[in-house]
Amino acid sequence: MAEFTMELNDEQKEVRDWLHGFAADVIRPAAAEWDEREETPWPVIQEAAKVGIYSLDFYAQQYFDPTGLGIPMAMEELFWGDAGIALSIVGTGLAAVGVLANGTEEQIGTWIPQMYGDANDVKVAAFCSSEPDAGSDVSSMRTRAVYDEAKDEWVLNGTKTWATNGGIAAVHVVVAVVDSELGSKGHASFIVPPNTPGLSQGQKFKKHGIRASHTAEVVLENVRIPGSCLLGGKEKLDERLARARERARAGGGERVKNAAMATFEASRPAVGAMAVGTARAAYEEALEYAKTREQFGRPIIDNQGIAFQLADMRTSIDAARLLVWRASWMAVNGKPFTAAEGSMSKLFASETAKKVTAQAVQILGGNGFTREYPVERMHRDAAIYTIFEGTSEIQRLVIARTLSGMPIR
Repeated sequence: MAEFTMELNDEQKEVRDWLHGFAADVIRPAAAEWDEREETPWPVIQEAAKVGIYSLDFYAQQYFDPTGLGIPMAMEELFWGDAGIALSIVGTGLAAVGVLANGTEEQIGTWIPQMYGDANDVKVAAFCSSEPDAGSDVSSMRTRAVYDEAKDEWVLNGTKTWATNGGIAAVHVVVAVVDSELGSKGHASFIVPPNTPGLSQGQKFKKHGIRASHTAEVVLENVRIPGSCLLGGKEKLDERLARARERARAGGGERVKNAAMATFEASRPAVGAMAVGTARAAYEEALEYAKTREQFGRPIIDNQGIAFQLADMRTSIDAARLLVWRASWMAVNGKPFTAAEGSMSKLFASETAKKVTAQAVQILGGNGFTREYPVERMHRDAAIYTIFEGTSEIQRLVIARTLSGMPIR
């Protein structure tokens, strides 16, 4: 087990500086253009693939870093560049985590490489869990997966929403209901391979922020997939469902985690790191502006009203990063989240990003409200962190339930 440390080693520092250079030289110059276009920045993703950032090997190296700091460090630097473009680069990772969390070794080896493609032909993947009537309330999920034993196929029907890369992905990971009587315990995850008939893109959303990231509905109409596309396999699913039914008959007992929750638990600190990157970018813009902008004959940072805001911004950013690093180290080293530390990191970092970007706009005044300055875009982008992969309210609910042991609603 790696010791917890707040100091990056030499190799990690080298990777951080490399990522920072890519974010500064490639992502930032393209940020405003792709935000306005509201399109997937394929050329930037391809550049990331050419240098090795958009690849299975890179994310595997960071994911298996024994300190746990590889992924949060990478997320912070890329999202420091721009949240929308960075999400287009890392969005495939959520689907990959879904396979890693629930799949067999054979499924991991088969499907994750197909999610990325290669530098000459980049691909993306999508994780599809939310539905029009089932966002935070995953027990209301309606997408159904029915097993056709004669053909050893699963048949999927339903509509997913808010799917990053939904409809344009080569590989979709879809969470569906296999036993409606078990609520969220009756869910399973499935791989929908490329060009599978019956899967189509529904509405593409025009968003407030992260506009360079593609978000859309995914419609599943009699989508037939091989039995081998059930993540974890049918034997494991049948055993899990049998245990859940037995506990239900016994009146409750031990909780059983569903497929979507296993994915989100693994990714929450990473989302916190994304928020830290956006907050840090806005803080740095505000700090530089306050040092150079003069009013009444002196830089505005000479005023306590500005200086104290910047002090609070930096303090909150550092505190958020430490919560993210702690949760990431705990996850990699098998430490249980006995106080919902993963949710804590996501909650605090998300709220920090919203607050810090709003303060940055305020410090820049009228300039901060225009698209000529990047803090306006950062402020719009930051709004997503308190919403996706579990709203701030859901994070507080998870934390409260974990601390109290009570079914707080």
